[in-house]
Amino acid sequence: MSQLPIYTTDKWLEPFAKIIDGRRLRTLKRMEEIKETCGPILEFAQAYKYYGMHEDGDEWVLREWAPRATEIYIIGEFSGWKEDKRYEMKRLEFGNWEGRVPKSVLPHGGKFKMSVHWHDGQGERIPAYINRVIQNEDTKMFDAQAWEEKPFKWTDGKFKIGKEPRLIYEAHIGMSGEKEGVATYEYFRKKVLPHVIETGYNTLQLMAIQEHPYYGSFGYHVSSFFAASSRFGTPEELKRLINDAHKAGIAVIMDIVHSHAVKNENEGISRLDGSTDLYFHYGERGNHPAWDSRCFDYGKLETLRFLLSNCRYWIDEYHFDGYRFDGVTSMLYYDHGLGKDFTQYSDYFRANEDEDAITYLTMANYVIHAVKPEAITIAEEMSAYPGIAGPFEAGGVGFDYRLSMGIPDYWIKLIKETSDENWPVGKIFYELQLHRPEEKTINYAESHDQALVGDKTIIFRLMDKEMYTDMNTESQNMTVDRGMALHKMIRLITLFTANGGYLTFMGNEFGHPEWIDFPREGNGWSYKYARRQWSLAKADYLRYHFLLDFEREMLKIFKEVPQPSYPYRYYDYDPTQVLVFGRGDYLLVFNFSPSNSYTDYAVPVPAGRYSIVMSTDEGRFGGFDRNDMFFVFYTQQLGGQDILRLYIPSRSAMILKRKDIVHIR
Repeated sequence: MSQLPIYTTDKWLEPFAKIIDGRRLRTLKRMEEIKETCGPILEFAQAYKYYGMHEDGDEWVLREWAPRATEIYIIGEFSGWKEDKRYEMKRLEFGNWEGRVPKSVLPHGGKFKMSVHWHDGQGERIPAYINRVIQNEDTKMFDAQAWEEKPFKWTDGKFKIGKEPRLIYEAHIGMSGEKEGVATYEYFRKKVLPHVIETGYNTLQLMAIQEHPYYGSFGYHVSSFFAASSRFGTPEELKRLINDAHKAGIAVIMDIVHSHAVKNENEGISRLDGSTDLYFHYGERGNHPAWDSRCFDYGKLETLRFLLSNCRYWIDEYHFDGYRFDGVTSMLYYDHGLGKDFTQYSDYFRANEDEDAITYLTMANYVIHAVKPEAITIAEEMSAYPGIAGPFEAGGVGFDYRLSMGIPDYWIKLIKETSDENWPVGKIFYELQLHRPEEKTINYAESHDQALVGDKTIIFRLMDKEMYTDMNTESQNMTVDRGMALHKMIRLITLFTANGGYLTFMGNEFGHPEWIDFPREGNGWSYKYARRQWSLAKADYLRYHFLLDFEREMLKIFKEVPQPSYPYRYYDYDPTQVLVFGRGDYLLVFNFSPSNSYTDYAVPVPAGRYSIVMSTDEGRFGGFDRNDMFFVFYTQQLGGQDILRLYIPSRSAMILKRKDIVHIR
């Protein structure tokens, strides 16, 4: 199907048509250059099969791209971590090196590194494409590990990624346990995956999979891009988790970090052969001013080979179903978008635009979808860059979705700065359904970002210290009642205004009470806040289970809504704080007023017979049961218009479903 250019569906883009067409042509040209010099791009993106360490009969063969190295030795436990001429690597063409070690010398699980020499120095390094590293518990330093890749018995062959909206459960393996410590892939598979399935999410988004030296970085300072974090277990255990998720109908995507790399030299890829610009920009441009990390040079052929191969690797080897690309805004602009408001279209199209990065992201989406056509790609992009989630044929970058990063910021601002009686329902609706014409988005009220120390989850902002004293079902506390009601309403409206998908971070579905604080010197290296207290949601005497029950029912109903489906009408009466909109045959009615309930409230709707299918005020969800859930509402004619007359309790929301057309005159 031919795609109209994005500047035909958004007339404000017409002045930039030449730039938009140019970025598409630039990508095609770059792909043709790769084909002429290196072969088809899908083969180009399989460099992990050549580089790194692989089995070759009774030997291990290690290959590395290190053009400025003068000597490289494979060292390890087998050599007392000293250089040995028997394990010296040989220089090949184009800056490549190759070395061999017998398996009898370096057994499965054996630790090793490279000792790299350059013209004015030497250092120990981890191979860039290595697929297994392990951290020394005492020194906290990483070593590469020889790992025999025994064929994994995949049994997920019947799994297909559905076309339904993405209901994404964002999760961190290590902090998924209830006990203080680092949880494992096996723990998550046995304990948390069933919870994800039962709650109703259809997509699992795993954070911190790529190996990273500092646990508290949440996995965003990557050192070994092809190695699954050994903190959580073995590669086989991660594959088992993904396999089980697929068998249960759950797609699994991962946070992939191609926006920057950790500065660490002994365990990362920075200065691997002594040069500062091997995969990165030279000089200050190669350093991220806000993240204290290294910035990739997306114009370099070997950087493209490395990153595109990384995109393919996790799909080929681990059966991942796609990616949430971290830090895309930082990639798009030379100044990384820092301190920019992007209030006009010219802000996107300027000399500050990194054309090489845009070309890379477009090629990455091409490779991912060529390898797995139904794959899911999500851009964590805050500037709303035109075309970021638009089709390549229409001048877009090719992501399937853009993360609606403005929504959680809006909720935070509203809760912090506006009293309840002044919440502007029209503005709320506008902010939640805001998206570019060509894109699908992922809505979310909060993610891991809002749970970190220094920030607050929605439930914590609404209740604060009352969470610790009055979340038991016997307590009567107006602050907790308000927090419970608004937590449900915020999540419900954020979900039902979604134009593509919805996300939550693990534990937020039941209002997890604690922030996230990873072990560090400032907290005595404690794991107290780097875990999830699942038992809170299982305790009948606490209110958390009401929120979890609500989440399950909310997702169940949303799955029945025809997609794509957009609000057919919406009415906002800010003096009353009532908001009504529809999706398909479902009618969403919100009353954000903290004190006013309304009787016989007239709502213009399509003619029919309506029944309440869910209310935030139901007792089973911790509410006050102010609605008659069995009452059937019939539309009436008023002034030539079909209306419903509803009782709408204060600070509550309900979902009604239209059954058939019946007029009462």
